[in-house]
Amino acid sequence: MEPKEILNISVDCVVFGYDINTKLLNVLLIKRFLESKDTNEILVDDYVLTGFHVYENETLDESASRVLKELTGLTNIYQKQFKAFGRPDRLLNEKDLIWIKDRKFSSRTITIAYYFLLKTDSVDIKNNKYQAKWFPVEELPELGFDHKEIILEAHEDLKTKCLSEPIIFELLPDKFTINDVQDLYISILGIEIDNRNFRRKLINKKYIIPLDEKQVGVSKKPAQLYMFSKDVYEKMFEKNYLISI
Repeated sequence: MEPKEILNISVDCVVFGYDINTKLLNVLLIKRFLESKDTNEILVDDYVLTGFHVYENETLDESASRVLKELTGLTNIYQKQFKAFGRPDRLLNEKDLIWIKDRKFSSRTITIAYYFLLKTDSVDIKNNKYQAKWFPVEELPELGFDHKEIILEAHEDLKTKCLSEPIIFELLPDKFTINDVQDLYISILGIEIDNRNFRRKLINKKYIIPLDEKQVGVSKKPAQLYMFSKDVYEKMFEKNYLISI
């Protein structure tokens, strides 16, 4: 038996990914395309977040995890529920009404928004059936529904959260340099960070473990590599992570 959908409750997923090469925080979007069956006129051509209705037999967290897995094939990814969006007019612009009419969808849908953190290279974009594509958070394309608002709200929540918990390491490789961490903070927060002060504070954190390894394949002097120890962090019960960066 097919699971029954709750047609006016959905989850929308903001999938953040960091590209360590371009030093950009990105969001994963899917193509929304519709053309007239009669005239072949393009009616809708933009991008949206991935999302779907909640099933009656699952929790909201399970819904979000299911939607993410369908898009990326990934499980056990950091996720946070950050806000509900339920304005009466959130799905009522012209293109959205055309799209809704073509789908089994209620124009009065309340969505519960989540964001996920992962590495951009962990998603197979080339073979993605949803035509998913990474876009820099600062260079979003034309978006459907109220998804630009949802992305911006997710970004603001991420800015706050990354100053109190070490969630940024979900976006980095297992082995990284101090500059990698600094570049990621700059990308998320959109501010300049004093290099020496940041480096000193980060190295002094007991859960940032120096490795007996250096970068390879770089043109400049290879930098020291480090790793983040979640076990050490949790044992320390630290509550004020990098607030003064």
